[in-house]
Order: sequence, then structure tokens, then C-alpha cells
Amino acid sequence: MTSANVSTQPSLAAADPEIAALIADENLREHETLRLIASENYASQAVQEAAGSVLANKYSEGYPGKRYYEGQQVIDQVERLAISRLQALFSADYHVNVQPYSGSPANLAVYAAFCKPGDTIMGLGLAAGGHLTHGHGVSVTGKWFHSVSYGVRESDHRIDLDAVRALAKEHKPKLLWAGTTAYPRTVDFAAFREIANEVGAIFAADIAHISGLVAAGEHPSPFGLADVVTSTTHKTFRGPRGGMIFCKPEHASAIDKAVFPGLQGGPHNAATAGIAVAAKEASTDAFKAYAKQVVVNAKHLAEKLVERGFRVITGGTDNHLILVDVTPKGIAGKPAAQALDRAGIVLNYNAVPFDPRKPFDPSGLRIGTPAITSRGMGIAEMDRLAAWIDLVCQSPSDEALLAKIAGEIKDMCNAFPAPGIRLGKGQA
Repeated sequence: MTSANVSTQPSLAAADPEIAALIADENLREHETLRLIASENYASQAVQEAAGSVLANKYSEGYPGKRYYEGQQVIDQVERLAISRLQALFSADYHVNVQPYSGSPANLAVYAAFCKPGDTIMGLGLAAGGHLTHGHGVSVTGKWFHSVSYGVRESDHRIDLDAVRALAKEHKPKLLWAGTTAYPRTVDFAAFREIANEVGAIFAADIAHISGLVAAGEHPSPFGLADVVTSTTHKTFRGPRGGMIFCKPEHASAIDKAVFPGLQGGPHNAATAGIAVAAKEASTDAFKAYAKQVVVNAKHLAEKLVERGFRVITGGTDNHLILVDVTPKGIAGKPAAQALDRAGIVLNYNAVPFDPRKPFDPSGLRIGTPAITSRGMGIAEMDRLAAWIDLVCQSPSDEALLAKIAGEIKDMCNAFPAPGIRLGKGQA
């Protein structure tokens, strides 16, 4: 019998041509469309190489220096490197756990560390731009805990901190979340710290969407204020799919036990390596320039959409995303998103605050600039993008127009190669 060594192992294309073809299709789709989903980005080739490496072969229950399996000499170094780089990047004297499989498990670990079933928790309501794991009813966080949601003002759609304080004083939450998934303005972490102090709550900041902006100084930081900070490692951070938790040193044991063995077994070591690479990339001047341009692009695009008659929630943005009510254009969010997708503009339909429409057929679109900024696009491309969005929303059934726009977008994308995308022969 011939041993299975490198020289005899077939490539993916030979071993599984169906999957190889699907990956090639996705590779091409990500290259030739404008990716405006606010939670998506392009990971660099270096991040992808680390995340797809031989490190995925190793099982490593436990933490560096305290594993349950042997053979951890290399893995421990990888995890410690990821941790030290993140501490330096965020200038944080916080304990760091890089083992959560993604952002939602990271948030669940916070509950497991600090709460018991039935405890009161508070977070921004989903309809106001919050996340499912901040206590929404369809999430286990809304089923296992007594969830009190705060919202935004109807007048300007900004978080009503006076209402947050009043609710907190009334309900005395064990855990207070400050975090968003569809909120275009900066979060006042200092104000949340004050409120948490007043009611004796653990203050948790979820920066999944904005961690890259925080790292680059383009959004106020919760470090030094929050008891615990959670985040995904992709989105604006441009790492692999994963999660991370920062906490004050006095909470380190509770957080680590909540992650393992509380919620999961061994970490995904290849993802940990990808996080380490992303943290190193995020410490560069190039990353800081990217993060600054993300915000510049979002602000400019929001302005152009307002000029074209769209109703932009809060009138603009301070971060990487824009929430747009498209109903003034005579179309709802879902058909608009579907038509835009056919035109090569990929985003998601989304509810707007106080939306009179149903969640699966809402009034709005959520638009994000991280991925297109990673390609090097700037305000000139935002001008073209606003015009294309307007044309599609005015004529969503004009398939000839949609095809024409898709062709124009493909031409523009060819001029802005995406990080980590390697096209095959004849694909460009």
C-alpha cells in the first residue's frame, strides 16, 4: 500500500470537482460584484492561508500551558501571539480569550460568566438596530433571561440615553449591553458606563461591527470603560470568521470557564492563527488609512443618497454603515435588495426604526462600505454607486437595465482587485 504523502494527494479540483467549481464560482462572484453587506469584508491572502492551514488538524482543549492533550508546543505559541497582538492593538490591559467560534458564542459566554437563567439583562432592541444576542425573543438570550430592550428616539432615531437610564433604574439589570448591528452613529460608551455604575450592572460592549474602526481610532473605544468587550474577528477587522472576548483581569477566570468547558470544546486553531495575522495587519498605517476611508466613503455615499431622495436614517452616518428607507422611491426593501443583487450590488434588506412593514418585507436597506473600501474604492466610486442604486430602485423590473449596470460594475471591479481573491485563468 502506498502511503498518502504530499506527492500522491490529489488537489481539490481532482478530489472533489463539484466543491472546487463552487468555490471558483464564489471567488468570481466576490470579485465582480460590489459587496455592500455591512458585516462582510475581504480577508487577505495571508489571513486565508493561516485560517486554512495544518493548524486545523490539532485538537487543543484548554488554554496555553493548561491543555488536556499533548503536542501543544506550537499551538500555545500561536494563541499567545494572537492574544499579545490584540492587547497591543487595542492598548488594553484586559484579559483576552480568542477561542469563541464567532460573535454570538462570544456573547453567550458573557451570559454564562455573569448571569443565571431568569436574570434581567438589557440591550438595544433588534428593531432599533441591536443584535439578536442582546436579548431578542427569538434568541436563547431572550428565552433564558428577562430581557428589557431600550430603543431610539422617534424624532431622530438615535439611542435615547435618558430612556436607557430610566429603564435601568427601574429594572436593575445584571448585564447591560452597548452594541449594535444596524445603527449608523457612534456609541457613547462613557454614558453606558455611568448608567451601569448607577444600577450595579456588568457593562458589556459588543463591537463586532466596529472593532476595526476602534482599533484604528475611527470610533470611540470602550476599553477602560467596559467590564467586558466582545467582537467578531471579520467585518471591519478583516480577519477570519471567529470571535474574541476582552475582559478586566478580575473576570478572566469566569470568562475562560464560560468559553471552555462551559460552551465549547477545543478551539479552531487555524482561525486563531488567522486572528493573529489580522491583528498584525491592523497595526499598520495601511490599515489605519483603510479604516479612515471606510468612514469617509460611508459618509459620502449617505450624502449622495440623500441628494437623490432616499430617506437615510439619522440623516447620515458616523461609521461604516448606512440604513436607508427606500419606500419614498415607491419600493420596499426586499424587492429593492433582490433587484440590486441582479445588478451586481450585494446588500441586505433591513427594517428601519418604527418600521410599519413586517421584518421579512421591511422598508429599508442596510449598506456597508468595508469590503469595497478594502478594494481601494473611494468617493468617486461612491458617486457612481449612488447613481446605480437610484436607477435600480426606480426600475427594479427592467432586466436589461440591471444587466447593463452589472456589466458596468464588473468593469469597475476589474480595476480594483480584491484582497485575497485569486482568479483562475480566463476569469478576469
